[in-house]
Amino acid sequence: MEFKVLGPVEAWVDGSLVAVGGPKPKTLLALLAIHAGRVVSLDQLVDAMWGEQPPDQSRSAIYTYVSSLRRELGDVLSRSGGGYLLSADLDEVDLHVFTSEVTEGRKALAEGDLKGAAVRFATALGAWRGTPLGGAQGAWAEGERSRLEEMRLAALEDRFDADLAIGRGEPLVAELSAAVAENPLRERLRSQLMLALHQAGRQADALACYQEGRRVLLDELGLEPGPALRATHERVLRGDADTRSADARSADAASRAAPTPSQLPFDIGDFTGRVAEQERLVARLTAETGAAQVCAISGQPGAGKSTLAAHVAHVVRDHFADGQLYANLRGVQVVPADPAEVLAGFLRALGVADPAIPAELEERSQLYRTLVADRRVLIVLDDARDERQIRPLLPGGATCALLVSSRERLGALSGAAQLHLRVLRDDEAVELLDRVVGDDRVPAEPDAAEEIVRLCGNLPLALRIAGARLAARPQWKLSRLAERLGVQRRVLQELTLGDLEVRGSLALSYDGLGERERTALRRLGLLDVSTFGGWLLAPLLDCDPDEAEEVVERLVDSQLLDIATTDDGAALRYRLHDLTRAFARERGEAEEPLEQARAACARAAEAWLSLVELAGSRMSHANFGGTPVALDPRYFDGAVADDVIADPEGWFDAEQSGLVRVVERVSELDLTDVATRLAATLCSSRFSVRNLFGQWRRTHSSALEAARRTGDRAGEARLLSGLGWLSYEQDRFDEAASYYGQALDAFQEGDDALGEAATRLSLSTVLRERGELDRAVELLDQALAVLRSYDEPGLVAQALHGLGRVLTERGALDQALEKCSQTLDSYRESGDRRSEAIALRSVGIVHRAAGRWDEAAEYCAEAVRVLQALDDRLMSAYAVQALAKVRIRQGRADAVRSDLFECLSTCGEMQDDFGQALVLRTLGELEIAAGRPDMARRYLDQALHRWAALSLPVWRARTLRDLSTALTALGEPAAADEAWTEALRIFVAHGGREAREPRPSTTAVPGRTSWTDSVKVS
Repeated sequence: MEFKVLGPVEAWVDGSLVAVGGPKPKTLLALLAIHAGRVVSLDQLVDAMWGEQPPDQSRSAIYTYVSSLRRELGDVLSRSGGGYLLSADLDEVDLHVFTSEVTEGRKALAEGDLKGAAVRFATALGAWRGTPLGGAQGAWAEGERSRLEEMRLAALEDRFDADLAIGRGEPLVAELSAAVAENPLRERLRSQLMLALHQAGRQADALACYQEGRRVLLDELGLEPGPALRATHERVLRGDADTRSADARSADAASRAAPTPSQLPFDIGDFTGRVAEQERLVARLTAETGAAQVCAISGQPGAGKSTLAAHVAHVVRDHFADGQLYANLRGVQVVPADPAEVLAGFLRALGVADPAIPAELEERSQLYRTLVADRRVLIVLDDARDERQIRPLLPGGATCALLVSSRERLGALSGAAQLHLRVLRDDEAVELLDRVVGDDRVPAEPDAAEEIVRLCGNLPLALRIAGARLAARPQWKLSRLAERLGVQRRVLQELTLGDLEVRGSLALSYDGLGERERTALRRLGLLDVSTFGGWLLAPLLDCDPDEAEEVVERLVDSQLLDIATTDDGAALRYRLHDLTRAFARERGEAEEPLEQARAACARAAEAWLSLVELAGSRMSHANFGGTPVALDPRYFDGAVADDVIADPEGWFDAEQSGLVRVVERVSELDLTDVATRLAATLCSSRFSVRNLFGQWRRTHSSALEAARRTGDRAGEARLLSGLGWLSYEQDRFDEAASYYGQALDAFQEGDDALGEAATRLSLSTVLRERGELDRAVELLDQALAVLRSYDEPGLVAQALHGLGRVLTERGALDQALEKCSQTLDSYRESGDRRSEAIALRSVGIVHRAAGRWDEAAEYCAEAVRVLQALDDRLMSAYAVQALAKVRIRQGRADAVRSDLFECLSTCGEMQDDFGQALVLRTLGELEIAAGRPDMARRYLDQALHRWAALSLPVWRARTLRDLSTALTALGEPAAADEAWTEALRIFVAHGGREAREPRPSTTAVPGRTSWTDSVKVS
């Protein structure tokens, strides 16, 4: 079976062409073939086939098309999860054959196997049969055609590079001429045609080709040729030979007057920012210290190193009256500049005739140093590969200066002033965009301009391209470009104009890496995290920590990774620039086999999971050491564990955004098992404690989509339960009950009795808060019957605790005390200090309900001490509130007023509406006890509004009961009776013990009539 998209969309079965149908079925088949082996969702199919305005019956149409295709293709096309899956091997799809051969060809090219590379590229290009996706239509197809055509041209250029390096230029002339005619603005192709003509002995034609390209670029874009094309032009110009002796050449050179070279590249007129950097370089280059001045600029691709070097060179050129030499060393290209060739060019510029130029590198270097020794000459070397390439080009005279740019930090260049160029500040970036765009368009749309700056990552090259595109399209709003740049898969395509291309700039650095480093960058892109610890490379590459560290350092040296933190004793963290990450993901999707990518991302997620468990054990049980968590020795050394253990809070804060993204990413890759486990561990270890609700919902929702897509019913059950917990923590009780109900169905379907019992336990808590006490008891009894048959003491303790709290609500205080005390003993035995403190609070509430104030105060105060020691702010607030109610009943209301206000602030900060309502009600009780019924009414009214919004009738009834007391004291008996009557009706309806209690006296301190309370805890 074969599927073809590199030409007309076709399917072949047993050597026979299958009838696919019209444009829509072909678009459908093309999308499935490109994503062979992966589920394509219905939404993706609809978007690809109809765009933003699909017809009402679009999904029905897809079912029809799929059924038609399945009749021709058989079971290879199937429904899976929320979409469809084409179960074809990658070698059965011509696109994947193409990308595989191109990957191998580039590997061979990098290793110097030119003939092997040429064969691989030719095989890859042989898979093309014409315009890709022929017969498919729509915006998706057009965008995909552009991407595929770009891939074809890049592979074609790579093939030409291999053939030219072998010396096969002459046979390529015709093919290259046609390619240049079709792509007149593509400078790499034109450069290759010039070299082919040169190898064919047609130097004049090669020079004419350059002039034609320069004319086209100026006419179409207003741009001069780029450095690579200019370098080829110079190489063709140096094509003469001379057979005279070395003595004759030297004599000729000595007899000629030395000219004054002026080779500096063009200095852009809209140079922006870099004031401090410019001043530093100018001061160093013009300093009179008795030695040649050397300055080295390093930075990531597109940071503006070459632009800054050229600008500074023009600023100081008058200081170097004897000339300025310039060379592009092509350090990141497959074939960098040969120092011997660069020296030959310098010697010619200094007046040495070709016959007098020595043949050997060392002799050329000596003659060069002799000629500039006593002259004021500035040498600018752009895009250096390393120190070895530069050393032969170092001047010897003290009056000279050297300015060099490189993507790597040239630390071994003795005596050099090092300047690492970072991206522009926000204000500088906006200013640069404004100067390139012009016409006051940037000030007119400041928000859109800032968004463009953000999406360009403050990178000068990207900003120049974005600005140039806007300048060339005066009808465009800045917001339109910002919207286009916001689509991650299009951002590199949008940042292309003429010979300015972010993708191309990054590709030069990428192609210069070793295979291990390229693999690491691709997988970082596929994982799609921006900041991370260096340990992450070990599981991604499946290597040991030492090798991972070497790879990280190489990526940093190549300026494709930034160091995000300084080495202050903690483990270093690294940052992947947004555009570099987009490039890495693009390369990963094109070059990384899907199963290898999935395996790498799964290993990374598993490693992250073990670190989350380690950090969680240190944070949740800091007072007793926690349960040991073993880290995989294949990927971790002791330093990583020490860093996590030393500051688990800080580690989690640093990793938080990456953890959320990795759950989303492995979910996208249908790695449901690890996505589910990591999402569950995150919410239990930190998201719930800090009320990080947004992150919690993102991780669970993405993992749930994956579970449903892959049919993982067990994972779906766990995630639904987690979403129920989240809804409960957010005080969305009806939503929580719905999620828990769905989870119960899923656990029952999977015959998971333990999961079902745990979910019943969680649902009982929701029902208790809603006042559905009978149903809550029923669920707890069912859960306990199952849990006691498993070795799950923690869950049994939770169930007993739940029973104790429901019994408190019902007024069975002796039984409630027994259950809560058993819970307390269980938590103390297990060493779970946080749960112990929550149980202490519950025991205190039972004693308070029974009127035993001293015992209640003792237990609640101990709960406060433990929770504050654990730095659990939210549960500390609940414990303080419980203790405050005891103090109010003891006649010490004023002593706890400030504590309650602090609790109210904490609950507000932690987005806990239940807690705010509870504290507001307690403040109302305090004001009644203090004899200020008017203030009490104000607090109680606020609490009533919150209980109504939370749909918690029993809690509303308790607050109405308090309000009736305040209204009686205010002389409003009718309103007081109405509030009490409504409260009593709710108590009776829900079976609470308040229904059996007398109406509180208006003169008694609230609570003396044995009022009862509950608490919302997890």
